[in-house]
Formats: sequence, C-alpha cells, structure tokens
Amino acid sequence: MTIAIVTDSTSDLTPEMCRNYGVTSVPLYVLFDGRMYRDGIDITAAELIEGIQAGKKIPSTSQPSPVEFADAFRRALEEADQVISIHLSGQLSGTVGSARLAAQDFGDRVTVIDSKSVSMGLGMRAIRASEMAAEGKSVPEIVSALALVAGQAEIRFTVDTLDFLRLNGRIGGASAFLGGLLNIRPILAVRNGRVDAAKRVRGNKKALQDIVDYTRNYAGQHGGARVAFMATLGSEAALAELREALKDVPLDDLGTHQLGAVIATHGGPGTLGVTLEPIRV
Repeated sequence: MTIAIVTDSTSDLTPEMCRNYGVTSVPLYVLFDGRMYRDGIDITAAELIEGIQAGKKIPSTSQPSPVEFADAFRRALEEADQVISIHLSGQLSGTVGSARLAAQDFGDRVTVIDSKSVSMGLGMRAIRASEMAAEGKSVPEIVSALALVAGQAEIRFTVDTLDFLRLNGRIGGASAFLGGLLNIRPILAVRNGRVDAAKRVRGNKKALQDIVDYTRNYAGQHGGARVAFMATLGSEAALAELREALKDVPLDDLGTHQLGAVIATHGGPGTLGVTLEPIRV
C-alpha cells in the first residue's frame, strides 16, 4: 500500500523539501494591499513585513477551499492508495475543517489530522509521516505515531519587537510601549494548538539563553531531539549565536526555515525560535 502526504503552506516546508519528501502543500491566501496572494508562492514574509513597516494595513488570511483540497487529494490518489492530510491547528485556522469537508468525498482513502501545531511543528509532522510511509508503515501506525509526537513536541520562540503583536491585536498599545521601554522580550510557546506566553525576560541575551537552555533540557529528557530552527529577516546574528551555543547538543538538525508570510506578520522582523520533537517515538 502506498501513502501520499498532503499539508498546507503554514508548514514552512520549502519547495525543495516538499519534493524530497514527496509532500503536497496546499497554499493559504493572504489579502494584502488590495491584492490576493498565495502564501509561499506569490509573496514572501520579508515583503509583508516591509509593507507593514511602511504603513500598509495588516493583511487578512483565508484557508484553501474544500474544492482545492479535493483537487489535491484526487491528484495524490492517482499514484497512491491512501492520503494522510496534516494541517495547522484548528484553534488557529479553519484549514483543517476545509480539508475534512473535502475528505468526505473520498471515503476511507483520505485521513485528515489536526497537527495541533503550526510552522515547522506542522512541517516536521509531515516529514515524519512521509518517512514512515516510505518505511511501509500503515495509516493507523502513522496516525498513532503523530498523536504521540503531538503530545511531546515543543515550539519555543521570541520576537525582537512587540510592535507587530500590537498591530495584530495580540497585546495592547500600552503593553507594547512599556515592553519597549523596559527592553522586555516575550518567550512564546505553542501548546495544545495555541500560541501562549511562556515567560518574559529582559534583553536579547536572556531571550536567546532561554531558548538555548530549553533546547538543552529537552534533548536531555528525550535522549536527543529532532530540531528545526525558525527565523525571520533580522535574526541572522542571533541565529548564528544560537546554533553555536547548541553545537554540542545531540540534535537531528532539519535546517533553518524562514517563517511563512502569514505567521511572520505576527512576529515581525527578528523572530527566532526552535521546533523540537523526539527523534523516536
């Protein structure tokens, strides 16, 4: 039995990774400055950030339609017996609901999974599913493994400025002003499908150290870890420092991934973090 993997553009998988792992990515949409763009195809995170900094309105987003997912499923099933379709958290978007509507037309040949994550949390789930499918694992075995990973995976990141969170309505103007005045950097985490504040630290060094310490502790608890580094424009120096600080930690490194256009508008320039999974489940 052959199994095809479908995901969406918030996985932040590059086109090359999608080709290498045989993953189909269905794009979300971004309405920005009066035009509709396909996320990851027609517009970059850097272009969005620069536009917002220049005074343009925060973009709105929309999920792919059930018809678009049905087309992706139909093409995948031309070469595979089954499809596993993995998507960003249902608490953050209606994308997984759209995929489930489309899957109803394919009976038990399409299985849709809510990753309860986003960005490379989702991307790493799609990669693991592809690897397991290539090893000959069944759909139930893959679904079970992804559920175990979802309960153990972690995303931890920080942002360089609170201004973009303010513009997106995530925090109030007074909080952003005070945070900037005191040089406060929030540490954020993805937990149970939502983005939550994990802690607050003062200054870039302490924020970076928090991510280093968290990654070390995670790898220690799990006997190593699979990791993907996440970044936006402006985080190059901090990224190099983070990698240097973790070079002695046993990590299965999946590389550095630029956040997609939709997610990057919330973090802004200088966003930096890690996605962590156990190497084995």
